[in-house]
Amino acid sequence: MLTAEGLVLDVAIAQGDLGDRGFDAWVGGAWIDTVTVESRPKIREMLAAASAPGGEPRWRQVNHTAPGGEVPVRYLVMALGESDRLIAIGRDLSSAAVMQQQLLRTQQSLERDYIRLRQVETRYRMLFDIASEPVLIVDAHSRIVREANPAAHHILDLAEGALAGTSVATIVEPEDRDRFIAHLGAAEAAEQVAPITVNLRDRRGQARISAQLFRESRVPLMLVRALPVDATIAADRQHATLGDVVERMPDAFVLVDRDFNVLTANAAFVELVEMPSVDRVAGANLGAWLGRPGIDLDLIRGQLREHGSVRNVATILRGSAGAQEEIEVSGVVAPTANGDCYGFTIRNVGRRLRDLPPARRDIPRSVEQLTELVGRMSLKEIVRESTDLIESLCIEAALAYTSNNRASAAEILGVSRQSLYSKMHRHGVGNLISGEN
Repeated sequence: MLTAEGLVLDVAIAQGDLGDRGFDAWVGGAWIDTVTVESRPKIREMLAAASAPGGEPRWRQVNHTAPGGEVPVRYLVMALGESDRLIAIGRDLSSAAVMQQQLLRTQQSLERDYIRLRQVETRYRMLFDIASEPVLIVDAHSRIVREANPAAHHILDLAEGALAGTSVATIVEPEDRDRFIAHLGAAEAAEQVAPITVNLRDRRGQARISAQLFRESRVPLMLVRALPVDATIAADRQHATLGDVVERMPDAFVLVDRDFNVLTANAAFVELVEMPSVDRVAGANLGAWLGRPGIDLDLIRGQLREHGSVRNVATILRGSAGAQEEIEVSGVVAPTANGDCYGFTIRNVGRRLRDLPPARRDIPRSVEQLTELVGRMSLKEIVRESTDLIESLCIEAALAYTSNNRASAAEILGVSRQSLYSKMHRHGVGNLISGEN
């Protein structure tokens, strides 16, 4: 109950929880002070409409300030006869607001699920279409083809979409249809059934057929795969050929797990580590032979994890009989179903250098070549190599600057001619047979 000015004279509340939120305390105060700032213009409009002669009252929603948050209420304000009293009838919208929020959250959740479903469907459709293996989705009861990928149409020389709605038995020759249908029945009864080889229709060759039962929306379906026998033989032949090549290659090859335990290796690796057979190598840690303990393998592991491969890492290999060889290691990460493993090729560079004819010791020609000596030589030897490099480069530059005049070259280098000749002979710089300048 209100005055024409909007003072609250009395409050009647049907819901007890609204009384607990302070609605009973409005008596004696201004009704407009109980609402939020945004709702105050609505209060003024409702009071003015109810007090004006011939005014048309209408429902308006306002938000009351209360402990625990705002309370939305929908009001209709009317005049009481000829008196200056007004009555405001309100309807609590809190429950409706809660339901509205729940509906909104449910709708958003459905939209997210729909988006995920569309993404999964898109990925499935892409994989289904680009798969090189012929695949058919067949109704388990009627044996009617529901879907077939482009590879299935290609192997049967049919236009895309021609298999949908046809009997799956028509993909094989008539004499093989009974055996094919029996295979499908066996696949319904058991989880694993051995594939069968059948002749495809229209003399399209032989194929290995395998089927597996699954359910979609409680409807039993079958996934039928038809791999051409020629492709199977080619894949087996390719795998066998690759294995033979790896086994016979002159460079050592070894495959290890993530802990660098040997899984398999070729004959060259077994010979390099001086072991009697590959069975004695399998299961052993690669660190027993490769690199300096606690240094090289950690560096190689870090490079593999960061970059996925390493190339031409210079290190040493210690044979089981005590021999030590200088080697170069290249490796790559090979992901498998059981986790990552690492494949390495190992090249014996020490043996290659020993087989070369005797020659002068080459001097590194760049800083990069000097840094590559780390691990092969001690720091003292590397410093001596760098000194030789600087001397050789300076002598070559002085000879080029003086047009191979050794006397002038010795003068601009600040050394005697005898010292220059000695250094030239040591580094193999210049033509020492020709006459002096």
